[in-house]
Amino acid sequence: MKKDVHPGYFDVTVTCGCGNSFQTRSTRKELKVDICSACHPFYTGKLKYVDTAGRIEKFQNKFASGTYASLQKAAKKKGKS
Repeated sequence: MKKDVHPGYFDVTVTCGCGNSFQTRSTRKELKVDICSACHPFYTGKLKYVDTAGRIEKFQNKFASGTYASLQKAAKKKGKS
């Protein structure tokens, strides 16, 4: 086996956006996560939308008017037949 090929393996503290932290081992020296088992809806049993990229708002805005481009094309094709 070659020496100095594998990355280092460190004891690290994982820090969550909710403030929770825990110890683990990793090849990275620092780990920061957006969600962990202390704040994830599956583990807490609380309904909470995890939307960091604004996907829910984007979806609601797209369908708020009741028109969607691909649905309208299908309706036009059916009307012409």
